[in-house]
Amino acid sequence: MIEQNRILAMNRFTAPLALAMLLVAGVASANGDAEAGKTKAVTCQACHSLDGNASDPQYPRLAGQYANYIAKALHEYKNDERKNPIMKGFSATLSDADIDDLAAYFSKLPGGKLVDLHGHVSE
Repeated sequence: MIEQNRILAMNRFTAPLALAMLLVAGVASANGDAEAGKTKAVTCQACHSLDGNASDPQYPRLAGQYANYIAKALHEYKNDERKNPIMKGFSATLSDADIDDLAAYFSKLPGGKLVDLHGHVSE
């Protein structure tokens, strides 16, 4: 019974999240220039590493992430919808074109997109 309740609770969390991600994917698109993004990503590499696969778990891996997700996250840091003083400082200087370029660059790097949240969400 406890396991069934845990599964139901996870489904209540993941179903709306999956729907939101689908909606964002359909609405937002980053049509940036990956080559321009590579040049702009030099600052990002301090935390997210050269290949976008940060080895330190406190920094998200950006390589292979969906471009529209990266763009949305950067806009949210810039607009103070996501709270992180370090990312706020970096994103504040970015134009919409810069964000699209960075999103295009990191999305094209080899990495693993999440298939689901199993093992990635703490209980």
